[in-house]
Amino acid sequence: MPVFPSKLLTFARDEKGSVTAFSLFMTVACLALAGYAIDIGNLVTARTRLQVAADATAHAALLQRELHTEADAKTKALEVAALNMPESVYGKVLTADDIDFGTWDPDTRTFTPKSGSRSAVQVSTQRNHAYENQIPTYFLKLVGLDDWDVVTSSVFVTYYPTCLREGFVAQDYVDLQSNNSYSNGFCIHSNNYVSLNSNNYFEPGTVVSMPDLDDLELPNSGYKTNVGLEAALREGSWNIRIVQRINAIITGIKNRDPMYLPSYITNATTKTFTKNTVYQTDVTSGTLYTYTCNKGNNTLTIKNSVKLSKVAIITSCDVKFEQGVILEDVVIGTTSTTKNTSITSASGVQIGKDDHCAAGGGAQLLTMGDISFPSDLKMFGGQLLAKGNIEFAANANGIEGAAMVAGGSISGTSNMNMAFCGTGMEANYEAEYFKLAL
Repeated sequence: MPVFPSKLLTFARDEKGSVTAFSLFMTVACLALAGYAIDIGNLVTARTRLQVAADATAHAALLQRELHTEADAKTKALEVAALNMPESVYGKVLTADDIDFGTWDPDTRTFTPKSGSRSAVQVSTQRNHAYENQIPTYFLKLVGLDDWDVVTSSVFVTYYPTCLREGFVAQDYVDLQSNNSYSNGFCIHSNNYVSLNSNNYFEPGTVVSMPDLDDLELPNSGYKTNVGLEAALREGSWNIRIVQRINAIITGIKNRDPMYLPSYITNATTKTFTKNTVYQTDVTSGTLYTYTCNKGNNTLTIKNSVKLSKVAIITSCDVKFEQGVILEDVVIGTTSTTKNTSITSASGVQIGKDDHCAAGGGAQLLTMGDISFPSDLKMFGGQLLAKGNIEFAANANGIEGAAMVAGGSISGTSNMNMAFCGTGMEANYEAEYFKLAL
């Protein structure tokens, strides 16, 4: 029997080394999977970096747009983008044309470009062939995929916290006494703590918030005599931006900046009071007035029962309202920093028109010092902004649409009915807040 065919048959049946061949196939497969994982991981990292850059750029653009032109806002946004993704490393990931201001529809989640808008911005960042900075692959080149194109988008929008539009907001404490009623939507917030006495009523939908609810001050009767309070409690802290802008707003009104000057000021000439007492005959509707205090003459007094309508007053003096003064479509701002008496009054002052929350008729008081209304304050679509503290005693049914914001504390007395409007506060001075929408 021939030996050669036998040896071939033996060789054919020999399985020695088969694992080596299998290992070679597995090695190639593992390398392919590892390469795929590395390239995909690189893609995800690059996309995440692009998204972070888009978010940071959009936020910067909208923040800058609040008080500046679109061109200035885009310039600032591009600076932020360059810090996040330097062109020397990643190429140019966006241009000014990739930044659009416009409007945002939260119901349809749709952004619409609109020139001149300050309410929303959309930013697109990209690494692709068009920008010549596409994301390269490594192992996937073996199967013909040389690079990736990636585009990310971010939409930021402005909003105004309800508490700052209508309610009591203080950097320091808020101290309110007994027998007060707060209607649905009304808000009380402190960045320190809230102190309440007994027999207060909080209608469902009211909010009482502070950074740590353990700091809430209550009498021994606690929640039992403050009906609805427990359901109203929230934890949180805010940057009260509007307080930092009080001086800029006062200066803007004085300089007739259209961003701050009320539309009802139609007289193109600014007038100056000749004395520190203001009677009914001293004011004309549609006019901006100024008054600078002289040494020994540091109070501008609005006399008894004067009704101011469609008037703005800017002064460096303390401002005092005598009994029965009424303010309707009025802005008064003072740069006085006097404690306790920067803005003060006798009894029965009415801030805003008693129009059941209709549009127009509101009034805004701004000071770099303190506000003190010792008795019978009535507010109807009124706003008090103080760099310092606010103290007031209100009429039992005289609060319908009130916004009080203090850089210090807010102290209120008893027997108040705080009715929430939700409308008629459109003339309030507000600072925008920003959130990611898409």
